[in-house]
Amino acid sequence: MHNTFTDELPNTDGYFGEYGGSFIPPELEEIMTGISQAYDDITRDQAFLTELTSLYQHYVGRPSPIFHAQRLSEKFGSPIYLKREDLNHTGAHKINHCLGEALLAKKMGKTKLIAETGAGQHGVALATAAALLGMECDIYMGEVDMAKEHPNVVRMHILGARVVPVSHGRKTLKEAVDAAFEAYLGDPVNQFYAIGSVVGPHPFPRMVRDFQSIVGNEARSQMLEMTGQLPDHIVACVGGGSNAMGIFSAFLEDENVTLHGVEPAGRNLEVRGEHAATLTKGSPGVMHGFKSYMLQNDQGEPDEVYSVASGLDYPSVGPQHSYLKDLGRVHYHTINDREAIDAFFELSRVEGIIPAIESAHAIAYATQLARQGGSILVNLSGRGDTDIDFVAGQYGKDYGLPG
Repeated sequence: MHNTFTDELPNTDGYFGEYGGSFIPPELEEIMTGISQAYDDITRDQAFLTELTSLYQHYVGRPSPIFHAQRLSEKFGSPIYLKREDLNHTGAHKINHCLGEALLAKKMGKTKLIAETGAGQHGVALATAAALLGMECDIYMGEVDMAKEHPNVVRMHILGARVVPVSHGRKTLKEAVDAAFEAYLGDPVNQFYAIGSVVGPHPFPRMVRDFQSIVGNEARSQMLEMTGQLPDHIVACVGGGSNAMGIFSAFLEDENVTLHGVEPAGRNLEVRGEHAATLTKGSPGVMHGFKSYMLQNDQGEPDEVYSVASGLDYPSVGPQHSYLKDLGRVHYHTINDREAIDAFFELSRVEGIIPAIESAHAIAYATQLARQGGSILVNLSGRGDTDIDFVAGQYGKDYGLPG
């Protein structure tokens, strides 16, 4: 579950350089210490690791394959490979950490899992894990996202979860996190807040990264087996940053592999509230229990954010991403809504793969990068089944869909 680079980080207080930590109410400190201790224990518990590995293989369908996107490669001039996390059970990378967190919660004697969700993929994955392990599950979701990602709401209900609508603010991901945190404070003893990305107070950025590191570890072996060498570039979209951290983690020490994180430029990168490009436009600050780059106003409060991809519209980012940005180890770029939707249709029509809108941001940047040469591995973090009604309704005419 570890490699040498990430083993050193975070430190015992949960910091990656100056980022991370645990900024939480006093009543949660003992609870978080308990979670951190329990997590340390399970990393050395062979029975736990064996059970998780078995579920990854027999339930999730891991390892997920790598596909050489030959027609896309020919069109843009460089070899492009896709790590097919969209083929996992539930359709995205989120199941990797949801199973880990749910197993940990069960081992700690918790009876209910709670979480926020944006695009619904984390919510579906956690509802799935809860059903598998016989646990209660509450998912907090902004009303805007509920309307946009209605099929995922239905899936969560079918799986037995309770979906709690969040109706304040912009009614999207940030507000869903606020609501889930508030609910967690109500009963942190019986509930386990399964945070949906590499964000939140320590130990969550470490824990989610470690569960997601299976993506990078698999990809590293698969690329060497397929091509005899590592890729020149790795590209992943970044909202909170779990899929990116998962694939980057295995390549951090490979200086000849350039790592690219792709943020949402939304409708307009130069207008506050019209994008969610945290690392590109943000500055260090504290929200949701951790310090990281964030988009904030003059009072240090989170700015409003926007992206066509519900899973990317978050005003902060995982603290390890902030650290890697400052180090210069990962390069962060932006893709706007239109470029992402172009890439959504491009991959669908050139390779027969409908990506999640989040993942389409990574595809869009990869096609731009391909013109510069070198092999590219893209983390295709999720599939776009649940995005199709929204995309058809908003953009269908522009791409020749019947009205």
